[in-house]
Amino acid sequence: MHFDPQIPRETDVASGLPIGPRLVATGPAPRPERITLEGRYCRLEPFDASRHAEGLFQACTPPDAGARFLYLSEEPPRSVAEMHAWMTDKAKSQDPLFFTVIDATRGRALGRQALMRIEPTHRVIEIGSIYWGPEMSRSRISTEAQYLFMKYAFELGYRRYEWKCNALNAPSRAAALRFGFVYEGHFRRAAVVKGRSRDTSWFSILDEEWPALQRAYETWLRPANFDEAGRQRQRLSALTRIASSETSVQDGA
Repeated sequence: MHFDPQIPRETDVASGLPIGPRLVATGPAPRPERITLEGRYCRLEPFDASRHAEGLFQACTPPDAGARFLYLSEEPPRSVAEMHAWMTDKAKSQDPLFFTVIDATRGRALGRQALMRIEPTHRVIEIGSIYWGPEMSRSRISTEAQYLFMKYAFELGYRRYEWKCNALNAPSRAAALRFGFVYEGHFRRAAVVKGRSRDTSWFSILDEEWPALQRAYETWLRPANFDEAGRQRQRLSALTRIASSETSVQDGA
């Protein structure tokens, strides 16, 4: 899905100039809290180094760890102790607010993600600092981990949920589109990461787009969507495309 340049507008009576629509609710959204978000296949637990560090260290140190961390701001941990110290420090942060992804069946830490750039006044929030280990890649767990964050953000009243990534990170860009985000643009020389220039790709989901996307996610995540071998019957990308087209039709009505 790509950005539609049509911008909702009203006309300012005094000047006759276009202006954004007036909002019914103008107060700030609540800040997200350190609570556990429960799903069918996984749960998201606030960072707890004493419980999560060893499992997350294992998830962060597969043979291809260098490639998996290439576009992240940090390097793979060198020991459980280093992982523990890093998690202990990050657990103090309110923004980013870090969560560990736990396999609901085995209770194992498989990855981490954060809610960040939290702007309650503007009701904007971002998912970021994502590391999903090999067992999460292209799985029900990674999709549900994304769904749980989206659901929580929109239930809190946020209007805009963002995904940003290194513009050279093709898997991340593809994942954003699969998850139903709308591509908004390319920010040139947006950051310096590990001594290298980074261009950034921006994606978003808006609150009015969420109900249709929520139905798409819940349809895809149902156990009936998977055969005996665990293969999906309906592709999430197909469901999110349908959801996006429904929203576009409603916007144009």
